[in-house]
Amino acid sequence: MELLGKIGPYNEVADEYDAAASVEALSESKVLVIGAGGLGCEILKNLSLTGFKKIHVIDMDTIDISNLNRQFLFRLKDVGKSKAEVAAKFVESRTQGVEIVPQFCKIQDKPLDYYKQFVCIICGLDSVEARRWINATLVTLAGEDIIIPLIDGGTEGFKGQSRVIFPSINSCYECTLDLVTPKITYPVCTIATTPRLPEHCIEWANEIEWPRIHSTKFDADNPDHVEWMYQTSLARAESFNITGVTKSLTLGVVKNIIPAIASTNAIIAASCCNEAFKLITNCNPMLDDYMMYSGDESIFTYTYKNIKKSDCPVCGNDLKVVKAEKWWNLKEFIEEIKHQKDIQMTNPSLSTKFQKLYFSSPESLRLATEKNLQMKLSDLVGDEEVIVTDPKLPISLRVRIVFN
Repeated sequence: MELLGKIGPYNEVADEYDAAASVEALSESKVLVIGAGGLGCEILKNLSLTGFKKIHVIDMDTIDISNLNRQFLFRLKDVGKSKAEVAAKFVESRTQGVEIVPQFCKIQDKPLDYYKQFVCIICGLDSVEARRWINATLVTLAGEDIIIPLIDGGTEGFKGQSRVIFPSINSCYECTLDLVTPKITYPVCTIATTPRLPEHCIEWANEIEWPRIHSTKFDADNPDHVEWMYQTSLARAESFNITGVTKSLTLGVVKNIIPAIASTNAIIAASCCNEAFKLITNCNPMLDDYMMYSGDESIFTYTYKNIKKSDCPVCGNDLKVVKAEKWWNLKEFIEEIKHQKDIQMTNPSLSTKFQKLYFSSPESLRLATEKNLQMKLSDLVGDEEVIVTDPKLPISLRVRIVFN
């Protein structure tokens, strides 16, 4: 490739650089793309046009009609089909010599050995939980001296970010969990009695009225369910003289949707693929290690290096110190750690070296330990290490509790 034949001014190994070897590496290196949505479609297209020949893609979702405005690899006839399979077939039909292997499943369904075959992994995910899982998995492989770089991209409206993670070497995804935008929640008392925003009315319809009237679970992909939710929210808003309830806002609130902007996806995907290209070819230094982008009021980018945390539950070695009130019971402490931005576990289990404090699963252990929930935390735990786990995450958080 002509591009690789020119040594860039920032190439740190200009004397050792071999353009022919770089071209071969580009053709032979296996790359995994996780996610075939807005970002994933752009990433797959970019990789195939840049010279990557061996690509795998994993996505557990099927194509919805709402995807078609920005996920350009899909057509109306594809609605209901696997995103990974349709995207792979489309890109292969447009680019000669590219082999894309689709996987229609969750990333958690694949064994550890599956991930060992890749030179790098690129994430185009909209799930914090999935990012945490693949990050922890790659750090685990690093313990076997298998370093697989993780290139992560994410977008929220007109804002986005890309980053490069070398597992166990620089800061991992878990190190910066407190930077993740938390899910917006509204106080029950506000949505039930004194709504002030259109979102309050929608949450009232979703959290209070739907369970009261219907025996079935609300399905955000069912047009009849969405219409009922919209009309009920609208009526609630009108009774309190609140404006702004629309069908799109209703769907956004109940599905926790952040508007996706095609141009933002394109920019962040380009950044991720650029880092993969530099990694495989050694043509230029890689990002060190985080780039943020904002395009809402003007075009702005900023790069900086995240600090590797010694108390990170994935890549650190130190205990994480968590403060607690002396009068808290175990249940109150669990609620506290569930909402801490740098922990974010949805269904935690806790134990010490000598006892099981509380296990959320299996059912037999939950029943055996739930009596501890009402006991004072200070009576259960002294100056000892507490292990916190979550069934959806492959990590163990080592905690030392300090009482105020």
